[in-house]
Amino acid sequence: MTDDTASIAAYWDAAAAAFDDEPDHGLRDAGTRAAWARHLRDWMPSGQVDVLDIGCGTGSLSLLLAEAGHRVTGVDLAPGMVEQARAKLDAAGLPGRFLAGDAMAPPTGDRRFGVALSRHLLWTLPDPEVALREWVGRLRPGGRLVLVEGRWRESGQSGVPYVAGAESLPWHGGIGAEDLAEAVRPLVSRLRVERLDGEGDSDLWGKRVDDERYAVIADV
Repeated sequence: MTDDTASIAAYWDAAAAAFDDEPDHGLRDAGTRAAWARHLRDWMPSGQVDVLDIGCGTGSLSLLLAEAGHRVTGVDLAPGMVEQARAKLDAAGLPGRFLAGDAMAPPTGDRRFGVALSRHLLWTLPDPEVALREWVGRLRPGGRLVLVEGRWRESGQSGVPYVAGAESLPWHGGIGAEDLAEAVRPLVSRLRVERLDGEGDSDLWGKRVDDERYAVIADV
């Protein structure tokens, strides 16, 4: 683990205790939870599939996926996030496997998945394009990559890096939909972009947003 990666892991580890206080993290509001569940249903293939939740955080999306019958493996760099994700599914009586590890190379061995899902993670990675290739390589033939991303500033930071060195990350501050689609398109057979920042999308975030938010749904 590099010094920068260790700093990022320490930041998110320290953030784990209060992470779910954000409406779109903890999904404690019934409307927010229902909005994410609805979108996940739309993004998942038919039937029950093996899902790799990369950068799973406290496991809120993992929980929704497990509730829908999918078999979930979550990976996060921060052990504190992994502990909370594991506890969340245990409390619900649902199966799920959670691993502490680097999203650049999820520690899942040779296992292949029907879906690889990532939400608001690419901006934290030292080489997001390498990560995208790695994630596509973890998919079975015909598998699906789902990326929930955007362009924003870290809340309350006014452009100040959230950890030392973060400003040098390639996609610090996020990436626009067109640019991410361009990066993903050579790796997949088909791709679509779904906007998540319209007037009707406020339930997803627990508020109206004025920055760019979207999902890329791509089939290999």
